[in-house]
Amino acid sequence: MSLPLLLTQHIARRPQRIALLQHIAEQGSITRAAKAAGISYKGAWDAIDELNNLAATPLVERSTGGRGGGGARLSAEGLRVLHLYQRLQALQAQVLEAAIDDSDLDLLGRLMLRTSARNQLQGEVTEVVHEGRHDRIRLALPHGLRVEALITRDSTERLELAAGARVVALLKAGWVQVLGPGDMALAGSNCLNAKVEEVLADGDGPSEVRLGLENGQTLCAFADGVGVGDEVRAQFHPSCVLIGTPV
Repeated sequence: MSLPLLLTQHIARRPQRIALLQHIAEQGSITRAAKAAGISYKGAWDAIDELNNLAATPLVERSTGGRGGGGARLSAEGLRVLHLYQRLQALQAQVLEAAIDDSDLDLLGRLMLRTSARNQLQGEVTEVVHEGRHDRIRLALPHGLRVEALITRDSTERLELAAGARVVALLKAGWVQVLGPGDMALAGSNCLNAKVEEVLADGDGPSEVRLGLENGQTLCAFADGVGVGDEVRAQFHPSCVLIGTPV
């Protein structure tokens, strides 16, 4: 079975993520793998969350432990990705050899921009519903979770969205509201059950939290008054969900 196209493109553009996976396989620890890869502990987890969210099944499996503790190992899918990467490197080399000059490489770079949105969830379009000047895009995430996005009709047409299209739902961390047991959900918003996996306190203001969804994907958000292990809900309005497709 081949890898999802969006994951394949992501890996091809960011080979340092593969190096991180290799270190995890060798070290069995996020802390040691991050050090070996020359990135921060937080940066390593951000990379892992992004890869896991783009993959059909998680590439990295976590074991229990406190911050800086616990362990991690590659899943069978993660090991398969490592073995496949040599083939992707060969394809990359062919593309670079085909480039005529530096302007061609510059064009490729502009076509494959990174995004500032922390949350990137792989999904599939199940339905496009026309609502005046906007379209409601219904998305199926892995293992039965569903979210909706609200975008302009022009965006739907430009991205050629239709049922069956594979996309990435992009969502900035600041657009995700963390609801506790007594909080009422806003009508019309996406609301996903989640568990707080990590709280990163950094100075004044709300703490950054990592939320584990029921399907194994993760979301980053900002919240106060929550702790690791808390059962919460992640709420975000459909108009906050951006849609990305392969170039």
